[in-house]
Formats: sequence, structure tokens, C-alpha cells
Amino acid sequence: MSKKIFNEKDRMKLSTNKYVVKISEKAITYADEFKQLFIDQYMEGKTPWEIFESNGFDVNIIGKQRVKACAKRWKKAYGEDGITGLA
Repeated sequence: MSKKIFNEKDRMKLSTNKYVVKISEKAITYADEFKQLFIDQYMEGKTPWEIFESNGFDVNIIGKQRVKACAKRWKKAYGEDGITGLA
């Protein structure tokens, strides 16, 4: 887990994104719809950073390590269990 702490301003900004289910100081819960969209766009050749940014996320707030970790986790889940692994 990332050591980055989200301040109130960052949490407010991130919470306006339709793909954020929940956010705390330490974690973001992403909508299953975004995880599926991520996999689809990744398979089309987009980078994780492009996918996050094109779907309204500020990678500078989230942090590149967190984006990288999400990508790794979701690709693994998809590889093991298909689309149901992302839920």
C-alpha cells in the first residue's frame, strides 16, 4: 500500500470522479466499471497513466506508484478469473 496520504482537498477532488466509490486518507475504492474499462483500454494499447488521466483522474494526486499497483493488481485478477476477478 502506498504511503501517500490524501489531504481533504485531494479527497474532495477525487470524490467527484464517477469512478470513485469511496476514498479515505490512505485508500481509493474504484468502481468495478472503471476496472473493466481499464482492462479494455489497456488491451487496446493505452498505458495505465493514459487510462487514469483520460478518465478524469489526476495522476499527480493519486501518485504514479498507486497507478502502477492498481494496474498490476487488476491485470493479475483479470488473468486469473476474467472479468469476474475485477469485482
